[in-house]
Amino acid sequence: MFSPFTWKTGAFVAGCVAAFVLLPLVTPHLINHYANRTAAFRTKWVLFILFGLGALALWAGSEAVLPAYIAGMLLSKDLAADHEFIRRLRTLTIGFLSPFYFVRAGSLVSVPALAAAPLVFLALFAGKIGTKIFGLVPVVGAFRKDRNERWYYTLLMSTGLTFGTISALFGYTHGIVTQDQYSHLVAVVIGSAVVPTLIAGAVFLPRHLLTARVVEQVAADAAAVHRRRRSEPPAPLEEG
Repeated sequence: MFSPFTWKTGAFVAGCVAAFVLLPLVTPHLINHYANRTAAFRTKWVLFILFGLGALALWAGSEAVLPAYIAGMLLSKDLAADHEFIRRLRTLTIGFLSPFYFVRAGSLVSVPALAAAPLVFLALFAGKIGTKIFGLVPVVGAFRKDRNERWYYTLLMSTGLTFGTISALFGYTHGIVTQDQYSHLVAVVIGSAVVPTLIAGAVFLPRHLLTARVVEQVAADAAAVHRRRRSEPPAPLEEG
């Protein structure tokens, strides 16, 4: 006999598999038929999928944010063509939905636990970044011979945030790790997202790739987009 946890986990996996099969087939037809008839239909469809899979994940004892990656991969082909819609959707997800998850994950961190054992943080941080750099340097070096380029790409790919936070939060909420252990894990994950990025931008930025022509073109494109947005009338209720 299956335990409730095993049965729920199986249901969650089955739901993800069903979404993987059905979403690429159903989404284009729904968008073609209802995008011009129902206000913000694509946004409603995306939120329905996110909240539906998130509720299924919570019911199964997993993390609600995890199915968002599955939905993103499945819906990207049908939604990525409209860049204006992607910008609006990014405002909704990153500006409104994502902070709820990261605030919850950060509120469980114990600052006294970090202050009491800073060497633990440093050891975990060095191990996480060191192993990534050790694996990335040979691969990146095969494609990027310039020193700055090689280390810039290596450090950027050594970062990590979301999946590390998800796994740490899962372990804490299910009693696998203690709050002190969770605090160190989350602090290391956040540090691995910030420190390599700062070093890459401050020390190894490949400035020779940033030619004056590219910079001027980017500035001209940004100015043109700004002027066009100011001159355009407000967007209609329908998304198109």
